[in-house]
Amino acid sequence: MWTLTENSFDPSSQHHKETIFTIGNGYLSTRGAFEEGYPGESRATFVHGVFDDAPVVFTELVNAPDWLSMQVLLNGEKFSLASGEILDYLRELDLRTGLLTRRVRWQSPSGQVATIQFERFASLADQHLLALRCQVWPEFDGQIEIRAALNGHADNQGLAHWNHVTQRQENRDTVGLQTRTRSSGIHLALAMRLPGTNSPEPDYWDTENIPTLRQVFPAHNGQPITLVKFVGIATSRDTDQPLEKALVHAARPESWEAALEAHRQAWEQEWERCEVSIEGDEEAEIALRFSLFQLLIAAPRHDKRVNIGAKTLSGFGYRGHAFWDTEIFMLPVFTYTAPHIARNLLDYRHLTLPAAREKARQAGFEGAWFAWESADTGEEVTPTWVPDFHDKKKLARVWTGDLAIHISADVAYAAWQYWRATGDDAWFTESGAELVLDTAKFFASRAEWQPERGCYAYSDVIGPDEYHDHNDNNAYTNRLAQWNIQTGLQTLNWLEKNQPEKATELAGTLDLTPERLSKWQDVAEKICLHIDPTGLIEQFDGFFALKDVNLADYEPRTKSMHEIFGVEAANQYQVLKQPDVLMVQYLLHDEYTDEQIRVNYDYYTPRTDHTYGSSLGPSIQAIVACLMGDVDEAYEHFIRAARADLRDVRGNAGDGIHAASAGGIWQALVFGFGGLRIHPDGQWETHPRLPKHWKSLTFRFTLRGQQHLVRLENR
Repeated sequence: MWTLTENSFDPSSQHHKETIFTIGNGYLSTRGAFEEGYPGESRATFVHGVFDDAPVVFTELVNAPDWLSMQVLLNGEKFSLASGEILDYLRELDLRTGLLTRRVRWQSPSGQVATIQFERFASLADQHLLALRCQVWPEFDGQIEIRAALNGHADNQGLAHWNHVTQRQENRDTVGLQTRTRSSGIHLALAMRLPGTNSPEPDYWDTENIPTLRQVFPAHNGQPITLVKFVGIATSRDTDQPLEKALVHAARPESWEAALEAHRQAWEQEWERCEVSIEGDEEAEIALRFSLFQLLIAAPRHDKRVNIGAKTLSGFGYRGHAFWDTEIFMLPVFTYTAPHIARNLLDYRHLTLPAAREKARQAGFEGAWFAWESADTGEEVTPTWVPDFHDKKKLARVWTGDLAIHISADVAYAAWQYWRATGDDAWFTESGAELVLDTAKFFASRAEWQPERGCYAYSDVIGPDEYHDHNDNNAYTNRLAQWNIQTGLQTLNWLEKNQPEKATELAGTLDLTPERLSKWQDVAEKICLHIDPTGLIEQFDGFFALKDVNLADYEPRTKSMHEIFGVEAANQYQVLKQPDVLMVQYLLHDEYTDEQIRVNYDYYTPRTDHTYGSSLGPSIQAIVACLMGDVDEAYEHFIRAARADLRDVRGNAGDGIHAASAGGIWQALVFGFGGLRIHPDGQWETHPRLPKHWKSLTFRFTLRGQQHLVRLENR
């Protein structure tokens, strides 16, 4: 299964479908809005790194000028799905090639009938090239008019970010537009070329900020008319002359067929690295390939200054900000299938170390405390206030930017995992080691000695389970902090043995004195970890004393327990947004016995808001269920994650793809059902636990430069 299909148009699901029909190429993504437009649409193209100031959220990824705009008129009547009658409708996204096709047979209000087909792709062979083809099959004689434009009047749900700079007609078939963001001063240019038409000389409409080429064709019953639109795109992040660069890329393709073939070949290479197939479960297979496609089109291949936002480049949700979602959920996909992409994403964290150090310094700590929400500079951009669940006239305080410290350990973990999987000593020496050491320095500084307990605490924090804030000694935070400090000491030892000059350099830069390292050792040995004799880990101090709740009593429901209880009241209950304890046992699996995992799995699973809590939880729950041998239950969680976007389970897919869930699905497949285990020495093995109805599971992964193909059969 490679094709995502929509057989009828339902305006009520418009925004959801705009999200899932998003296309992209790692430089930008374009939502699946219609070329001709539609009332109430959430039309957007997002380009990596193009941020601008915004109220409340500090900065946001800017909705770029619209390259899609194309109007088709049949004997003077404008084609629109909001008028006339839809006689037939089909939209398909080919995940194998990234080609989006929409074919509509439409009757105008006056009775003119035509079949209109739009095809589009964002070239993976040339990240600065976009392509659109319109074909019309008229069932009448008369005239067909097509207006192709570049529209600079894009906004972010009402907030305008662009100032017009210039536009011009380059020649009879090419026009250009350049705009600039209002605060950040980033220039963006589009160049549109309409090659090889059989229309008379096109009209150029020099409307400010909407340069348009109008072409008129004689229409004859049954005879198709074709118009191709190539668009070059560039920003001042790429070059000092973005319009000239855009013009060059728009002029490059010899034909639609040539551009599409180069694009297809590029996609073939992508899928060669991350092949996946599930025999016996078409829904799971299409969901998995869809998730991989959405990650691949958001993954920066040529720019290490950007990260992948929690909603990729597919929607306005979270304003393009990146979270721990990248390191813990998405990065493993790239680490094991496209290490060059993983390295780019980690380089982004290394480049933003100065901002992380400044955040720690302002809070009174040493080392690097990474922003909970990060954009172009790495500075903290988490909103301080958001509308309250129950009363939109009131504001609720957002504490994650102030209290979520585990993000630094997540970054260190991702860097270490990448190094372990790739053996990229050069990168680890140059960048990764500093990430691990400076985050270890932060956690050693942030630790507070509690003499009455005889251990180091992390008080007033928020763990991954954001239903509870201002708690002490969150199990995930404390254990990852301990791992981070221990790994920092290991890193320094490795550098001293293998890269002594770098060890000396970092010891000086980070002030890693013997006294400081002795403190690290003491903190690592004495971090507060509450584990009872059965192996049950308390999620944070006092969690077991909270009110228990039977989630079944609240069914059926369509809201999260956070929304039902309210932000403050949720703190009083043993109900989880996502399972912190199980997450840490998955990440550090080798350090726990199956019996220890089982007791925590049995305790925390019925207390987790699986369906309406975090989209991050179900995939991890599925992996841990596989570890426990509960394959049926694992599949239940897996398919919940797989349906998150395709079925809009939480009703918010219109805001953009749930990128962490997309990455988690792949991890559930490979590390859960596939049972892939990677050993520190570079060896690997599988312990498969396939659902009963799966005939086979096939996947590829790369380990230390060597690609492996795994096929597991159900017997």
